[in-house]
Amino acid sequence: MDALKNAVDYGIIGLLLGLSLWSVAVAVERWLFYRAINFSRYPNVQVLEIALTKRLVIIGTVAANAPYIGLLGTVLGIMMTFHTMGTSGTMAVNTIMIGLSLALKATAVGLLVAIPCVVMNNILRRRVSELLTEYKVQHGSSAG
Repeated sequence: MDALKNAVDYGIIGLLLGLSLWSVAVAVERWLFYRAINFSRYPNVQVLEIALTKRLVIIGTVAANAPYIGLLGTVLGIMMTFHTMGTSGTMAVNTIMIGLSLALKATAVGLLVAIPCVVMNNILRRRVSELLTEYKVQHGSSAG
């Protein structure tokens, strides 16, 4: 059971924190790219859009899946709590509550990763829309 506890504590939560850092790194890279964009490098709006949306799928994927990864950790934690109760033969309420509250931390971390990723994704996609509109205005209506 210690292996399962470590898998939840270090595996699931570690994975979520790693995905969070990766998403922030992508968001920072994209924002810096948007600030330095040079429209003259792009022959048409389609090529520009491909460049602007590059790697945004990473942030969206993390946002969509972090709650499920957290939920997996919670389910494993609950399973561990019930297994411990069953093998120890005790039904102490405090033991059950401590086990279940610790199990829920994975869901909380999953949500703490997902919510900022959704916000970052929305902000970056809005900036993409603004830049595409700016490109179309500068290059005439035939650009899009």
